[in-house]
Amino acid sequence: QVQLVESGGGLVQAGDSLRLSCAASGRTFSSYDMGWFRQAPGKEQEFVAEIRRSGSRYYGDFVKGRFTISRDNAKNTAYLQMHSLKPEDTGVYYCAAAIVASSSYPNQYDYWGQGTQVTVSS
Repeated sequence: QVQLVESGGGLVQAGDSLRLSCAASGRTFSSYDMGWFRQAPGKEQEFVAEIRRSGSRYYGDFVKGRFTISRDNAKNTAYLQMHSLKPEDTGVYYCAAAIVASSSYPNQYDYWGQGTQVTVSS
């Protein structure tokens, strides 16, 4: 069982940066693939990024070099560094953990955090 707690969201202006954190409970964090998803009001959940236990990283098409996913296994924490934020980046950001393998599909993940709100004003 893994519990995930996101933090770091907030209200920022367009062009600003934010770093989201996802703290995981348990001692097996390094054995999970981790992902970030987001959901804007009235829209479907969208894949943002994933980092596998191997360290391989993948991003959603919209990221275009603006976001970086990372993990610190010693701290049981995954991160999403976001730069050049746009109003369309507004939404609730969720981190998730996959036991077997991560992907861009939410149903591949086994554990989810409660989400952290990111609001980007123009």
